[in-house]
Amino acid sequence: MIIENTQVQMRKGILEYCILSIISHGETYASDIIEELRNARLLVVEGTLYPLLTRLKNNGLLSYQWLESTSGPPRKYYQLTDEGKHVVNELQKTWGELVFAVNAVQKNNSKSTNL
Repeated sequence: MIIENTQVQMRKGILEYCILSIISHGETYASDIIEELRNARLLVVEGTLYPLLTRLKNNGLLSYQWLESTSGPPRKYYQLTDEGKHVVNELQKTWGELVFAVNAVQKNNSKSTNL
C-alpha cells in the first residue's frame, strides 16, 4: 500500500510537466496527449487530463483553438502560451537537476551497500 501510494504521488508530481512537454512540440489534441502518455507508460484517463488542461489554461500556460475535423465534430487543439514556454524551459532545468540528484543518491547508496 505504501509503495503504491508513493508511486502514484511520483507520477502525479511529473504529470503536468509531461503534458506541457508534449504540447511544446506543437498544437496537440487531447487524445494525442493521452496516447503519448500511455506510450510512455504514464497511464492517464480523460477524467484526469481535462481538469489538468483546464487548470494549465486558467494559469495562462495554455491556449486552445477549435479546428474542424474530417472525422467528426471540431476538436480543441492546445498550444503553449509564451508563459507556458517559459515554464516548460524552467521545468526542464529542474527535471535535469532532479535526475542528477537521484542518480547521485542511488550511486552513493550502491557504493555503501557493496562495502
